[in-house]
Amino acid sequence: MDWTALSLSLHLAGWTVVILLPVSVLMGRFLAFRQFRGKALVEALVMLPLVLPPTVLGFYLLVSFGRESLLGQAWAGVFGQPLVFSFPGLVVASLLFNLPFAVQPAQRGFQAIPAEVREAAATCGMSPWRSLWTVELPLAWPGVVTAMVLTFAHTLGEFGVVLMVGGSIPGETRTIAIAIYDRVQAFDTDAAAVMSAVLVAISLVTIAVTFALSARLGRRLG
Repeated sequence: MDWTALSLSLHLAGWTVVILLPVSVLMGRFLAFRQFRGKALVEALVMLPLVLPPTVLGFYLLVSFGRESLLGQAWAGVFGQPLVFSFPGLVVASLLFNLPFAVQPAQRGFQAIPAEVREAAATCGMSPWRSLWTVELPLAWPGVVTAMVLTFAHTLGEFGVVLMVGGSIPGETRTIAIAIYDRVQAFDTDAAAVMSAVLVAISLVTIAVTFALSARLGRRLG
């Protein structure tokens, strides 16, 4: 069992969830309630990582993060190390390929809020921020929780984009999914089976906890 790879995967998933949580709430709410020209295009761009082959997305990220790119040069100039084949590069890539998993469930959660509830909050003189925290977010919370769990589970299992952007550097970019692939390539099926079972167990427990929390919140709000 490659515990280092598992720990790195959990750290990557944790950072991705923490950063995408406010993004999912704000962007999900914006897309749920606002109507504007080009909205369909924005929603399509958010969903694009979901339908692109991981190697295609990974290739474009590799080019965008490389030493010859403006982003890569700026990052290297500030931090003294390249963005590709590094853990920060994995985090940035993870944020992008998990965007649809974080935004869409949250958007659906906000869209499920009856319009009269938001109108009543505005009539009571609540500011948009106060309405978000005290009225909308508690009602949309099951969707937000679902978004974060899907993001966490998807990050743990992502392979193609992670391999393209980070490679397989032990302790730096080799996640549990890549470690499983490496063990299979080395014909060490026993180690691959153990790591696969651990990954399945973590994902299953995570999703089960999400359903339980969503059901409990639903009963409480009902």
